[in-house]
Amino acid sequence: MRPGTVAIIGRPNVGKSTLFNRIVGGRRAIVDDRPGVTRDRHYAQAEWTGRRFWLVDTGGWVVGEDDALHGSIRQQIRLAIDESDVIVFVVDTQAGVHPVDLEVAELLRRHRARVVVAANKADDLADDTSYHAFHELGLGDPQPLSAATGKGSGDLLDRIASLLPDTADEADEEIVQVAVVGRPNVGKSSLVNRLLGEERAVVAPEAGTTRDAVDSPLRYHGQTLNFIDTAGLRKRSKVEDEIEFYSALRTERAIERADVCVLVVDATAGVQAQDLKIAQAAWERGAGLVAAVTKWDLVDKDTQTAAAGERQVVERASFMGAVPFVYVSSVTGQRARKVLDLILSVAEARERRVATADVNRVLQDLVNRNQPPQRGRQEVKLLYGSQVATAPPAIAIVTNRPDAISESYRRYLEHGFRAAWGFTGTPIRIRFRRKRRKGRQ
Repeated sequence: MRPGTVAIIGRPNVGKSTLFNRIVGGRRAIVDDRPGVTRDRHYAQAEWTGRRFWLVDTGGWVVGEDDALHGSIRQQIRLAIDESDVIVFVVDTQAGVHPVDLEVAELLRRHRARVVVAANKADDLADDTSYHAFHELGLGDPQPLSAATGKGSGDLLDRIASLLPDTADEADEEIVQVAVVGRPNVGKSSLVNRLLGEERAVVAPEAGTTRDAVDSPLRYHGQTLNFIDTAGLRKRSKVEDEIEFYSALRTERAIERADVCVLVVDATAGVQAQDLKIAQAAWERGAGLVAAVTKWDLVDKDTQTAAAGERQVVERASFMGAVPFVYVSSVTGQRARKVLDLILSVAEARERRVATADVNRVLQDLVNRNQPPQRGRQEVKLLYGSQVATAPPAIAIVTNRPDAISESYRRYLEHGFRAAWGFTGTPIRIRFRRKRRKGRQ
């Protein structure tokens, strides 16, 4: 079944993120006693009794705050309500009915048929009747639960599943996980919003606006791309606040689960050492990589500006020579679609498999052109090879002396394989294996 969408909303500190984590498993959303920790819509896939759905965590609804950030959070909540099939309105049984609860209830009145009131912090379900007070909201029977302990969460999920719309069966497909990474305030959320065509992530001029990794699915050319907009990675010495520490941790986890990483670089600042460290982390993990240079509309340039910049980057990090660059403006939309095309191209290259006969033909041509350096008296021979894995591509080469193959020759082979088959934007793993002697198992 095609998954529906379930939004979790409510005022700050009622346990929305705790409930989100309880349903999806693990600690996907940041949980903290301070209000306002969750700012963006935070997506994750969940499943209950065979029904898959997207679960959306939102920031807390705050009244009396007229600054741009709180206004943006309220707009995010309205968007989550409008796009969701089911709305879980979380309230706090220990605090009772709060004036802000009444304001949110008024917002939800016209959506009553798809609202479930989750009366959280009812830790003693057998004797706790405090949840009955929330009938005052006029949104149906409250569902008591304790998100912290899990009590009552199954009953809540049963109600959610009963409200999910029936949808046509779809063939299962692989979703391309795309992590949007980079230093703070380089324009990651602005680029994601441009690609998605809506204000999906909170954008503000101050650094550090995005704290969680925010998942946003997009259908493009028949393929589902799941964008993970992440908090910016800083040098660890500058990560002092506990919340920022966990944000950095979630960014690293986003890289871990990504098929393709889009490294966002600020054109006005140039490529920094931290940019290259982030790129190297993604490359070493085996993710595909696209370099998106943002704010390109603000740069004075000529026809050689981009090429000269790329050469300088490759001189500092040679692996970046295999990475496609795209120069974009999130404001004007310049080349935004090219980013999507490159993501699909890199994702395809990362899954590409080459026939063994083709591997050996190219390998033989490379060896004939440039023999491996010889060490000692025994000749170094490359006997044959085959591709043994994808995502990323891995090629095993059988040799009589694997320990004698130099790093420079390994890079020579990698460049030759790229020239033959592309593999644009994806690492290639080359493994040298010793030939088994006859009679050995």
